[in-house]
Amino acid sequence: MKITILDGNALNPGDLSWDCLKKYGQVTVYQQTAPESVIERIGDSDAVFLNKIVINSKILSACPNLKYIGVLATGYNVIDTQAVKQAGIVATNIPSYSTMAVSQHTFALILHFANHVALHNESVQKGDWKMAPSFCYWNAPLTELDGKTLGILGYGNIGKQVEKIANAFGMKTLICPHHPSSSIQNCVSQEELWAKSDFITLHAPLTPETKEIINKNSISQMKDGVYIINTARGGLVNETDVKQGVESGTIAGYGADVLLEEPMSQNCQLFNVKNVVLTPHIAWAPLETRKRCLDIALKNFESYLNGTVINSIL
Repeated sequence: MKITILDGNALNPGDLSWDCLKKYGQVTVYQQTAPESVIERIGDSDAVFLNKIVINSKILSACPNLKYIGVLATGYNVIDTQAVKQAGIVATNIPSYSTMAVSQHTFALILHFANHVALHNESVQKGDWKMAPSFCYWNAPLTELDGKTLGILGYGNIGKQVEKIANAFGMKTLICPHHPSSSIQNCVSQEELWAKSDFITLHAPLTPETKEIINKNSISQMKDGVYIINTARGGLVNETDVKQGVESGTIAGYGADVLLEEPMSQNCQLFNVKNVVLTPHIAWAPLETRKRCLDIALKNFESYLNGTVINSIL
């Protein structure tokens, strides 16, 4: 069996091992693969693992031996599922592996705006504290999270974990799930979420209904000085409208781990904007989280080889 990993650097930049797959066949690992090289690299492969490599009908028609696709992520929008299904190929993903890490990163961004640790460390390291007339000073307003309202858009595993952390900080929570339910405490409409939240955090999937759900209209319904956090998908926001909201002060801060285009485009609207904090899609990337992802990927593959498909995306 020929097994090919197309963009191994994302999951494993060198601190994990692909040896777990070698007992099943010949394993070839490419750290990255350009779109024009995909067919050449997997043309005679039986199984392929990938993270962000697009697989479409053109590629599948040139790879007749391909029987298995393992997506090394939860999202699988890079896969033409209809074409994969028609080709009779098994395709799997990795659900729920990054819940704790993404929730943690969400609060790292919230706490950035609440406490401004980096800002004050930079000030101290420049020598400002040595020159201060008093025992303390602050260069930006500090915020106590206790009693503040956190609006959570999307209520899957990550949204639920974020709610638990918010409760530990003493925050009030408002929940706007994809499917409203009377069984969810503090379940509200989008309009109420916008109007009442001090912080809004996005945990919804990117669908036609949620695309650019944060836009000029929704921002106009929010409290002045709201903070928006996005660790879900860049396409949930209209980046131009967010930039305008931040520059006008309507949005006090926007913290995101995701952008509409990744890597960041040369003309990204959010680049170098004051009170916009961006991290390079790393919420999922702690070593423990990536190890869990690889373990689940291996279980998916072993189950397929044993005749039982788990975590199918079809």
